[in-house]
Amino acid sequence: MSDSEDKRRSTPGYEPASSPYDQPTERLGHDTSSLPRTDDDLDGSSRSATDGTRATEKIPTYPGPSTSSDDTATRAYPVSDAAPSSYGTAATSSYDSAATSSYETAATPEPVAPATPVEVKERRGTLDLGLLILRVSVGAIVLVHGLQKLVGWFDGPGLSGFQDVVSGAGYEQARLLSILGAIGETAGGALLILGLATPLAGAAVLAVMINAWLVRQVAEPGLQFFAPTGVEYETLLALAAAAIVLTGPGRIAVDGGRGWARRPFVGSFVALLIGVGGAVALWVLLNGADPFA
Repeated sequence: MSDSEDKRRSTPGYEPASSPYDQPTERLGHDTSSLPRTDDDLDGSSRSATDGTRATEKIPTYPGPSTSSDDTATRAYPVSDAAPSSYGTAATSSYDSAATSSYETAATPEPVAPATPVEVKERRGTLDLGLLILRVSVGAIVLVHGLQKLVGWFDGPGLSGFQDVVSGAGYEQARLLSILGAIGETAGGALLILGLATPLAGAAVLAVMINAWLVRQVAEPGLQFFAPTGVEYETLLALAAAAIVLTGPGRIAVDGGRGWARRPFVGSFVALLIGVGGAVALWVLLNGADPFA
């Protein structure tokens, strides 16, 4: 027993503990002499009996982790490529598919079929009827004059008599021009009546009427307009032919189903220029007289 314990026991009024639990410092059935009991023992003030040095309490050491200890809880297990990968792929694929399908259903609008264009019927009123009357009237007059020159019908001069008229008007190549002129009038008049190739037919009639206007103008010096010696008749037919070229034949015609026949534009304007240019070139190259002298 230590000196501090003897002092404590010799203290007046000391009574031994009736139970180890009443006095924690009582011996509990095993040797406790090695345990520190005073502050001096804690700071190592006791001396060794043999070498006189201060005794140092030996702190018990505990064994460190052994290399052979069980590290199952912290061991890194190899990750299987099959199960987790397939699980992740399947789960992710399923989730992505469901999410994408849901998003597309909610966000993508239903395709709307384009509306079928409704054809609006063009209202032309009496326009086609008026064009038919104009076209047939001009075509019939020109056709009759062409037959007079080509075959001699309707008390006409025939081809030979028409050649003499062309030659007397001062044209060169009178034979060729008489044939071309007669055919041009006959074919142009017939095509105008039918409403077939109307721009070309009108251009042919226009060229013939311009040359007829020039011939009559040369025959009577000075500007003579009124009939029977003037150019009133030829002027009217030439302007009517030009109008038909620009307006087209209308719906009541062989060409009535074509777009250019109902709404002519560039092609008809070109045909008009061909008719005027051909007539002027024919007069300048094969006649050359000054109609206003």
